[in-house]
Amino acid sequence: MNKNNIKTTWQIKHFNELSLDQLYDLLKLRIDVFVVEQTCDYPDLDSDKDQLDRHQETVHVLGYQDNKLVAYLRILAKGQSYENYISIGRVAIAEQARGKGLGHELIQEALDLCQQYFPKQNIKISAQEHLVGYYQQHGFKQVSPMYLEDNIPHVAMVKNIDI
Repeated sequence: MNKNNIKTTWQIKHFNELSLDQLYDLLKLRIDVFVVEQTCDYPDLDSDKDQLDRHQETVHVLGYQDNKLVAYLRILAKGQSYENYISIGRVAIAEQARGKGLGHELIQEALDLCQQYFPKQNIKISAQEHLVGYYQQHGFKQVSPMYLEDNIPHVAMVKNIDI
């Protein structure tokens, strides 16, 4: 539970299980955070080649408070983003829900789901550089120097799962 004791309800869906409202809400949250707030012009929707959101193994994690989507991420199977790793990406918390521990709750939910859907597989992420400490709290280790992704400093991080 987060610092304000606001209960978060988690919904776990594959693409074909998302309602139109859920799809709209998750795309709006991602655009609000990544395109508008971070002033980053990039195509949030996957290319025809990638189709990561629609991939049959992609797990969409949606966090609701008071029936409003406030947290989101997606988990990608090995080979979708990285050849030898599963991946967590598009991690977004609505602006009004930040600073209350919800991000940590979201990442813990994702790590639990990684073990449920992709047991004993290591996880790799492309983290915004200013969030390295945040991800380190969840066992991720930086494995690359800084690089620019959509003109934002990022680093690769890996969480090795004890097998």
